[in-house]
Amino acid sequence: MAYCRQEGKDRIIFVTKEDHETPSNAELVADDPNDPYEEHGLILPNGDINWNCPCLGGMASGPCGEQFKAAFSCFHYSTEDVKGSDCVDQFRAMQECMQKYPDLYPQEEEDRLEETAVSEAATTKEEEGSS
Repeated sequence: MAYCRQEGKDRIIFVTKEDHETPSNAELVADDPNDPYEEHGLILPNGDINWNCPCLGGMASGPCGEQFKAAFSCFHYSTEDVKGSDCVDQFRAMQECMQKYPDLYPQEEEDRLEETAVSEAATTKEEEGSS
């Protein structure tokens, strides 16, 4: 005998071999255009931000997810002449949070600058040693 259980947005149906022997009577439900779990891109049809969009790379979750959402929302809904100029505090809070978790949020630009500085220092020292 088949049975079903709900887990969040998902419905899991378990069936037996006998259940598969008869034709299905399942009814498909039309897609909801405002369902945030559907892939609509970054902006949903109603203008809201789709926090489940893969394009965000998981930034909306994790230890700094709330700070990211606050900063991104502020920018998205900003009506300033220079869009987002009213969001400096939110972006600063997000950056400060990310600096606490360097393994999760590597600062690639700073890493490249540090590597360049170390490389240049080593090259300069080698040149001085060979003179």
